[in-house]
Amino acid sequence: MPDDGAMDLHRPASHDLPIPYLQRIRDYYQALGYGAPYEWAHFEQVPFQPLKQPLARCRIALITTAAPYRPGQGDQGPGAPYNAGAKFYTVYSGDTSLDHDLRISHVAIDRQHTTAADPGTYFPLPELRRLAAAGRVGALAPRFHGAPTNRSQRVTIEVDGPEILARCQADGADAAVLVANCPVCHQTLSLVARLLEAHGIATVVMGCAKDIVERVGVPRLLFSDSPLGNAAGRPHDVASQAATLELALQLLESAPAARTTVQSPLRWSDSADWKLDYSNVDRLTPEEIARRRAEFDAGKAQAQQLRQAAGLDRPADAGPR
Repeated sequence: MPDDGAMDLHRPASHDLPIPYLQRIRDYYQALGYGAPYEWAHFEQVPFQPLKQPLARCRIALITTAAPYRPGQGDQGPGAPYNAGAKFYTVYSGDTSLDHDLRISHVAIDRQHTTAADPGTYFPLPELRRLAAAGRVGALAPRFHGAPTNRSQRVTIEVDGPEILARCQADGADAAVLVANCPVCHQTLSLVARLLEAHGIATVVMGCAKDIVERVGVPRLLFSDSPLGNAAGRPHDVASQAATLELALQLLESAPAARTTVQSPLRWSDSADWKLDYSNVDRLTPEEIARRRAEFDAGKAQAQQLRQAAGLDRPADAGPR
């Protein structure tokens, strides 16, 4: 028998667990001086739609929270700081036969540990096209769809979700892959997945915030234990991106019931220390907390102005980005 010291050599760090985003974000925004904590969506019942035919005969839709690049809206990366000016507020669609320049500077990814330099980590359209050409899936739906990252659950459930559902139905989608980025992105796409599933379209959410998706309640989650913004694989690692999407497709085929979560075996790095940083108030000085509060208020005001200009004004909240 090995002694205790030998066993410790193989024991993971105590923090080598999925990041508790719900608690981290609650503590973070309270430290910034906001009032009552944001109430994340939660449902007891979860709809579940098995695939109606083999995946090789299914038409697959892709749903993203990434935003089309708009040169006039400031720095959008790679490595850009949070940019509220790059947000979008209505559902958009794009031709899946073409390449698109989508960015994620408008949402709260983990900017300390990733730069969003490789769209393959958050928008797996090229890999889906390859799999369709190889016959792994029957076909891609003619359009992918962009879901606005909404703190307002009501707007997602009553406006954006039904619009995405209508577009997927019009495209004849049998199933959908939804790729989340920021914490609120995970909630938004979970709500959309529930709606699609309730109307006969099988779904799989690809995400990095396990606790948020599981709190909402979805049929299938492929969890990647990576910094936010990397739900579709590691940057500049085509093999990891292909393996991650394949795991998601296998989950679409094999999940026995709702609330099925599969964790990718891929590790972000040899050390789990990156998990200690995101929105961790224990690692922030009072000066940094004050700076972030001012930054958040400025971004919120900018977003409010953009909503007003788009004729979509509604009261802003102090919830997570």
